[in-house]
Amino acid sequence: MIELIPAIDIIEGKCVRLSQGKYESKKVYHEDPLEVAKAFEAHGIRRLHVVDLDGAASHHIVNHHTLEVLAARTSLAIDFGGGLKSDDDLRIAFECGARMVTGGSIAVKAPDVFLGWLQAYGPDRIILGADVKDGRIAVSGWKEESACQLFPFLDNYVAKGITQVICTDIGRDGMLQGPSLELYKEILQRHSSLSLVASGGVSGIHDVEALAEAGLPAVIIGKAFYEGRITLEEIEAFILNH
Repeated sequence: MIELIPAIDIIEGKCVRLSQGKYESKKVYHEDPLEVAKAFEAHGIRRLHVVDLDGAASHHIVNHHTLEVLAARTSLAIDFGGGLKSDDDLRIAFECGARMVTGGSIAVKAPDVFLGWLQAYGPDRIILGADVKDGRIAVSGWKEESACQLFPFLDNYVAKGITQVICTDIGRDGMLQGPSLELYKEILQRHSSLSLVASGGVSGIHDVEALAEAGLPAVIIGKAFYEGRITLEEIEAFILNH
């Protein structure tokens, strides 16, 4: 069964979405992320993907108070990312209620730090963020393209104990043009036991069905929900029927 994981992206404490990671494309969808989270919870969602976009731009955790409210006032398992660069950032995220954290740029720029987190907290709590643009890993809130090719990057971290990966195709993120199904199939062919979360491009519940058929363990839903392409009722029905 595929797990549906709604995304809440935070700028200045508000629920927003970007297109292809571009901050100038910001659109505010809700002033209160807690209301959004509670609506998801009421319709059967159990996990939430929260991204601190201010943190991603600032290179340190920023919206930890929003995280704390979401964790304290819902029962949702929150995976949190965006700007986590230091042991102190990680400590704050966990103290504020994150069940898991996602590291992307840190895994490229400071692999020793990221591997230290993996060793200290274990693979159940540390998720590798693989944000892909033209086959390469992008970093720093997708503003920079690294020299890291996707598959060697994944191979390396899986060999070192990573079991959870969120893979985002930047070119499709927020574009509502369908997910990178073939890319995800290729990843699972190489790493069949990986807990792979598809992210980017979902345009409707039919895309979720296609990912489920391809064997994806989980999918992040963002703009499709906020633009009304996927409703809370569809989410609830999908969960009940799968």
